[in-house]
Amino acid sequence: MPLNILALLVGALLDLIVGDPEWFYHPVRLIGKYIAFAERRAKRDDPPPAVLRRRAVWVATSTVLLTALATAALLALLARWGFWPRFVGMALVSWTCLSARNLADEAEGVRRALGESLAAGRTRVGRIVGRDTARLSEREILCATIETVAENLTDGVITPMLCLAVGGPVLGMAFKAASTLDSMIGYLDEKYRDVGWFAAKADDVWNFLPARITAALLCAAAYLLRLDGPGAVRTVKRDHANHLSPNCAWSESAAAGALGVQLGGDHEYFGKVVRKPTIGNDIRPPEGEDIRRMNALMFTAAGLMLALIALAGLLVGA
Repeated sequence: MPLNILALLVGALLDLIVGDPEWFYHPVRLIGKYIAFAERRAKRDDPPPAVLRRRAVWVATSTVLLTALATAALLALLARWGFWPRFVGMALVSWTCLSARNLADEAEGVRRALGESLAAGRTRVGRIVGRDTARLSEREILCATIETVAENLTDGVITPMLCLAVGGPVLGMAFKAASTLDSMIGYLDEKYRDVGWFAAKADDVWNFLPARITAALLCAAAYLLRLDGPGAVRTVKRDHANHLSPNCAWSESAAAGALGVQLGGDHEYFGKVVRKPTIGNDIRPPEGEDIRRMNALMFTAAGLMLALIALAGLLVGA
């Protein structure tokens, strides 16, 4: 089996057991600091929009390339000490590229907070969504959490798994840099539209195929968990384009169909209402237990992806 895949399997196990502890200085923090620096440099002389859009290409490209080069240099240094230091390094980097456990923990935190009060739920969900949360209802908080888990299953789990399997930690961290760029500056509002447009488009490209794979995995997971598998398939076929993003509605529609709830709709970002189509059928109102069901769908889909990658690795190594 290729070493990349072995390191991915170990990294996935670490993610499942350890998650993303708050005491750990995640590499994303370093990437974020560079992005903030590059953004300031790009805006340093208040350039016109056309110039800023050209500089946006430099911001995104330099972030991804520097991250990939730094990862390659680290692994090359570890390789000089022998096989095991290099492999441990590969496994640890793979671990930092995955976020299934942290995503599930954050979603469960929202469920518990809602059990305390609506205000606590609004505060907690603000940790994982970009929309304004001050006036969200309980239903909107539940839907926002389900949407976040479904959407981030793609860019927080499935896409990095594929990158790690194909290109090892270097490609995995390159994607992590691209994803962090999109999270920090890939917005359509006036502040980020020109400096973040390239990061947003690049993120769409990175996740284009994985988003569709994620939808298929969630449909399979719905059957395995005895949720509404046929409903998931039907909703994906009908609603996969019901989003401003070319990718997000694939996983969200699979989740909505599997759970029998309606997602999407209008949301408020930075004080402005963004009109979005709905996803799924309004069969019943969402409930707290749907967060647990969504987490189960996520882990099952991730396990299926790992199994497929491991099988491919065995076939390649045969």
